[in-house]
Amino acid sequence: MTRIVTLTLNPALDSSTDAEHVAPDLKLRCSAPRADAGGGGVNVSRAIAFLGGQSLAALALGGGPGERVRQLLRVEGIPVHDLGVAVETRQNLSVIARDTGAQYRFIMPGQTWTDVDVDRSCEALCKLARAGDLIVPSGSLPPGVGPGDLVALTNRLAVLGVRIVLDTSGAALQAFATGRAKTLHVLRMDLEEAQSLAGRDLDTVADVAQFGRELVDAGAAKSVIVAKGAEGSILVTSRGQGWHVRPPKVNVVSKTGAGDSFVAGFTLALAQGSSDLEATVRGVGAAASAVTTPDTDLCDGASAERYAALSTVTEL
Repeated sequence: MTRIVTLTLNPALDSSTDAEHVAPDLKLRCSAPRADAGGGGVNVSRAIAFLGGQSLAALALGGGPGERVRQLLRVEGIPVHDLGVAVETRQNLSVIARDTGAQYRFIMPGQTWTDVDVDRSCEALCKLARAGDLIVPSGSLPPGVGPGDLVALTNRLAVLGVRIVLDTSGAALQAFATGRAKTLHVLRMDLEEAQSLAGRDLDTVADVAQFGRELVDAGAAKSVIVAKGAEGSILVTSRGQGWHVRPPKVNVVSKTGAGDSFVAGFTLALAQGSSDLEATVRGVGAAASAVTTPDTDLCDGASAERYAALSTVTEL
């Protein structure tokens, strides 16, 4: 099977807890916290493991929180490659108010990287990568790392003969969407991000597919995938093909982790030799599985396979 390497430049130690009521100015008595390794690529690696696959998690770890992330991944059987950037790993906090069910998520930015940190991580990843790998950069960029740095990294990786599946947002997504890199195998985004890029509403599946074709024509990637929530995902390829993959209806518990689970299912299927369409079906199944679990649990292998089999595929 093709090796999968996930890349997380801004990992996190995610703590989650609950309190009876959340209000300002009060001491909030919380239950014992749960700790999870977090960050986009880390979550993709964890979800791949839940689906029965394996990946190598390349990430920047530092300080006590970084060591805790390393330990948590080790317990889950996920091998780690440290990029050697000595910045302390950030910590995030999620609190659920038991009386209302509302969730409050406090997301930290991470420490600022220097130019030396950026160069060191780039060199480390390029030494790690080998021809044929599937590289999955995912998640936010830490302060000090700009979209141009990520574009430069993917350009160097592409020369090595890897395939890149990118799931990012904000300015980084904007940089790749304009075709600055022309090195991606797949660019994936959700509907909100797609509408922001397009500068217009994408109300229908046809609207989304048209925008996907615009991105492919601009050189953003060989294939573009846009997630449309409960309606599934739309795949458009450089061959002019397009499909809408729709999952079955499921009981939604938490939408957290659906995107990371999609990327996990999609990339694992690619690594096993599936086409982009077959991989999209597997990704949609994994995303459907993820929304039926609590927010920190991501997807489940058995249900992901079942939901993939129940998904419908419509050619566009």
